[in-house]
Amino acid sequence: MYLQQVEYFLAVVDNDGLNAAATSLGVAQPTVSQAIRGLERELDVELFHRIGRGMVLTSAGHALVGPARRMLRTVVTAEGSLADSSGKPRGRLDIRALAALSVEPVATLVSSFRQRFPGISVRIGTLHDEASAPSLVRDGHCELVVSHLPVLDSADLTVDELGVQDWWLVCPPGSDVPPDDPLPLSALPDVPHVVVPRGGSHAGHIESAIARAGGALRPAVIIQHREARCPLVFNGVGATFLERSMAEDAARRGAVVRQTEPSLSRAYGLVYEPSGLSPAGRAFVELARETAPL
Repeated sequence: MYLQQVEYFLAVVDNDGLNAAATSLGVAQPTVSQAIRGLERELDVELFHRIGRGMVLTSAGHALVGPARRMLRTVVTAEGSLADSSGKPRGRLDIRALAALSVEPVATLVSSFRQRFPGISVRIGTLHDEASAPSLVRDGHCELVVSHLPVLDSADLTVDELGVQDWWLVCPPGSDVPPDDPLPLSALPDVPHVVVPRGGSHAGHIESAIARAGGALRPAVIIQHREARCPLVFNGVGATFLERSMAEDAARRGAVVRQTEPSLSRAYGLVYEPSGLSPAGRAFVELARETAPL
């Protein structure tokens, strides 16, 4: 079994097929297909059911996923154990982060980290479900997870609280909004809203807080693409709740912005397994603790 075969196998698993896996790896599709076939011959098992053009894991394939991820994680950790010519860590750091945290604090942290450790490349994947954070770390998908807190089922892991994320109300320029700032949730203007689908932790948190204040959001647009919320607001489609840094930027561009009372906020932090951290991972944790606003 070759490491490249394992990498290609996981690429097919993570990208739901050969074509997408080949694209993510930057190789031709037949190259990935041959590697998978070779791995199956060596292991003498079928790892995927071929259904039309689709690839579905067999029971043997499912059994291999966890060990394969741990194998690659061990290699990444080993590569990162060697310092560069200046004595700083090098290698790759894999992080999963909630989309709601990707602008702030993740972008700021990664920027500072790369300035301090230019020899480390950072790969950031999306954390779709907070409940999966512990298993992503345990199964070797990543070294670190940036998530809202608390994180359930994490007794065997370390959770470092780093700060609190706030959401502010952002309305189209010229909107008739009460002058109060912060604005009581009970006094929210009855305007349509641009919202992300229910199920996300921050979306549910905001809806619950407004409901407790006796109100309700009236969706005008439900959108998966979070980055489109601001353009929709500026085009007059409706109001939305944005992370503080994005709301402050929207205010500078002319949007009507209000904080709320009570505030809409949640703590966030890092989830990791200390003994499994590479030098790059340890350096990131130290930087995050050093710069945490708490």
